[in-house]
Amino acid sequence: MSSNDEEDVIFNKLYRQGKGLTDDYQNVPKVYTQLPTNDEPVLLKLREDSRSAFLQRRSREILDNDELQKLWFLLDKHHTPPILEGEQMISYDDFLLVAEKAGTKCKSFFKPSVFAQLVQTDPYGRISIMQFFNYVMKKMWLYQTRIGLALYDVAGQGYLKECDLETYILELIPTLPQLNGLEKSFYSFYVCTAVRKFFFFLDPVKTGKIKIVDILTCSFLDDLLELRDEELSKEIQESNWFSAPSALRVYGQYLNLDKDRNGMLSKSELARYGTGTLTDVFLDRVFQECLTYEGEMDYKAYLDFVLTMENKREPQSLRYLFRILDINYKSSLNVFSFNFFFRAIQEQMKLHGQEPVIFHDIKDEIFDMVRPADPYKITLEDLINCGKGDTVVSILIDFNDFWAYENREYLVPEVSDETDI
Repeated sequence: MSSNDEEDVIFNKLYRQGKGLTDDYQNVPKVYTQLPTNDEPVLLKLREDSRSAFLQRRSREILDNDELQKLWFLLDKHHTPPILEGEQMISYDDFLLVAEKAGTKCKSFFKPSVFAQLVQTDPYGRISIMQFFNYVMKKMWLYQTRIGLALYDVAGQGYLKECDLETYILELIPTLPQLNGLEKSFYSFYVCTAVRKFFFFLDPVKTGKIKIVDILTCSFLDDLLELRDEELSKEIQESNWFSAPSALRVYGQYLNLDKDRNGMLSKSELARYGTGTLTDVFLDRVFQECLTYEGEMDYKAYLDFVLTMENKREPQSLRYLFRILDINYKSSLNVFSFNFFFRAIQEQMKLHGQEPVIFHDIKDEIFDMVRPADPYKITLEDLINCGKGDTVVSILIDFNDFWAYENREYLVPEVSDETDI
């Protein structure tokens, strides 16, 4: 070894000793530690108190009503003329001036990126003070809701389990005027109905938990909290899954299907769902793939089924239906799979006195609609990406949907040749 090499070895050794480093990396700080268990009550209490203190500190960062009024007053006072179509605007210089006077709690809202995001078509390069204030209000709502959801995050890992979300929604019910008419005896069914939508769409692979960030970024929480509006129109209520009329509709349908009143649905009872034209082959597969109890479906499984059938265009619904159609468990659908389901449609056509459609023609139409990467099989990704997955699935599982597809040209309203002048 040369003298230079010896010097390098000595230098590195002394350097590491001076920094307190060892060759076995014992002094490297831990980046992950396991959560305390029930056998460690002191650590559990410490973690709980730490989380509580953290959330309280975060809560103090939220602007209260007085602070929001002060912010609006500053924006109104320092707006930049001229007014554009009755709307007050503010330039970047005045934007920075308001930032100085608004205080430290508002500092995060007055970033250059925020101003640039809100700039639209103003010839002077200004932004609307109303749009900016609405942006602040939306952020405050997100912060407040994030903290509220975090209180139910028992594990403190940024996600909610099903029981956590159930508790959150149950305690939210009294704050939603649109749910005032619900009987307390129906609360458990309402909570189950509401929670299923979150988990069906946000946890399609059934991990049993949902990230709080995902809850905040989807529209479901907005729909739920929309029920705070005491003057919500009948049309909006009917289209809102979380409204009382919607929840009662779904549960009422379940009770109507349950002919033997045992609280569960058999295959013959589920066969009456919708127009009553779902094929037996499809229903057999539903009961094979879904969780059942002694061959019957409970309300929670029924909710997944309803969410699927009412939202067939959604990737999560197509994932559910793809699992039903994938009889060979090969993560792809081939000609055999399609023929297996379409035979039931052909049998229905015979029963209704119609000339059965040749399978070869339907098979070609399916592949033409999907245009899969592999010309001999269709994957879930193909079905989702083609934009017509709902049509493909519908014509294979429901005779009524197939008839509507076959007669689509006759069912389209005639367009008048006359043109209004």
